[in-house]
Amino acid sequence: MIQFDHVSDLTILVAEPIEIGPTPTGVRRFIPIIGGEARGPKLRGKILAGGADFQILRADGVTELHARYVLETDTGAAVYIENSGLRHGPPDAMEKLRRGEPVDPALIYFRTTPRFETAARSHLWLTRHVFVGEGIRQPDRVELAIYQIM
Repeated sequence: MIQFDHVSDLTILVAEPIEIGPTPTGVRRFIPIIGGEARGPKLRGKILAGGADFQILRADGVTELHARYVLETDTGAAVYIENSGLRHGPPDAMEKLRRGEPVDPALIYFRTTPRFETAARSHLWLTRHVFVGEGIRQPDRVELAIYQIM
């Protein structure tokens, strides 16, 4: 039977989006990641600046997310994170998010599937399990609750 175990709550600080514009697959955006933190029962540390979220805003109103960033754990381990997901909601709420305005999180479906890579033996368990995330987009940050599927 599938069970979910809470791993960490991530606060990912982001800069202003850079909009590439309409492409054949949708409107492409690039959102720089400038820092953040992870706080939770199984994973704690700081998110390093230098990552980014590469997004496609599809014609059907769904935003495809593909973020890549590095977490430095409180024990000094470096953990690379690739986090892909989908975000969608009512068109007016999605337009507010696009403009960087606050939106009631209850209106937005925002789920991710993070994958982890690390050389740190103490954190190899991250590479051997499946994880899911539930997100909230705020004007200056993304908040993600990460769960391990047991």
